Amino acid sequence: MKKIALLTSGGDAPGMNAAIRAVVRTGIYHNLEVYGIERGYAGLIDGAIRKMNLGSVADIIQRGGTILHTARSKEFMTPEGRQKALNNLKTNGIDGLVVIGGDGSFRGAIELHNLGFPVIGVPGTIDNDIYGTELTIGFDTAINTVIDAINRIRDTATSHERVFLVEVMGRNSGWIALEAGLAGGAESILVPEIEPNYKEVVERIKRGIERGKRHSIILVAEGVDSAYNVSKKIEEMMGIDIRVTVLGHIQRGGTPTALDRIIASRMGGLAVELLLQGKSNLMTGIKGKKIVEVPLDDAVNKKKELDLEAYNLAGILSI
Repeated sequence: MKKIALLTSGGDAPGMNAAIRAVVRTGIYHNLEVYGIERGYAGLIDGAIRKMNLGSVADIIQRGGTILHTARSKEFMTPEGRQKALNNLKTNGIDGLVVIGGDGSFRGAIELHNLGFPVIGVPGTIDNDIYGTELTIGFDTAINTVIDAINRIRDTATSHERVFLVEVMGRNSGWIALEAGLAGGAESILVPEIEPNYKEVVERIKRGIERGKRHSIILVAEGVDSAYNVSKKIEEMMGIDIRVTVLGHIQRGGTPTALDRIIASRMGGLAVELLLQGKSNLMTGIKGKKIVEVPLDDAVNKKKELDLEAYNLAGILSI
């Protein structure tokens, strides 16, 4: 193996740049030529491939987003599009590919592997919903962003004696809501994996009021329902006014935390090592404090379960 390439795909996540840096510098350390593909699979089809050097990744470890940019590609979902992508890899003499992204990105990586091209995945998504790894790149930064927002909202909620409902990302996964809610002391946490019990939410708010508490924070993952719909249900049951804050894409941006930089660097470095070992169709992940290799097929076909112990603990602590 003499030449490798890398791309970022799907939603951006803080720490992706640290992973890019690790892949490029680990590759150069092993005397490989390293190429960056801009705009994910769309750029691969268009031939947006450029050679990277040490300077290409200088001063990026602290930056959010991705310097290679990202895009979704409907064309890559077709056999013709994937063949174009493969032809561009071969035309540029590239021997292996590192894909940094989430579920959809990995499904694309598997398709290239099935065409005979070596691919290693690195999990980059704030949702933390990839099977086989305890953490995904960007998740720690995202929950810290949410916690910071909760802290600020709580000040206003206390001053005005109000109930605030905060919507966070998580269409199919409640990890952000769960961990940010647990760390932020939310009174109720609503996640898509568990049917919401609005009666219980209301009872918790009432119990708080009865003991003199004048504010409450409810955290809801977007996959449960629109925050505005949820607030209306609670308002109708209680006859009170609820304020809604939708954090949206603010959760994806910002300077990555030390943890995200560290796991991104370690996962990116291992991805290059796996390609050099002649391996493919694997994802790098973290279990405990160890960086491990996980079959990509498991990563996309097995479901990562929500931590029910943590969810139940959050309920206990919010009595």
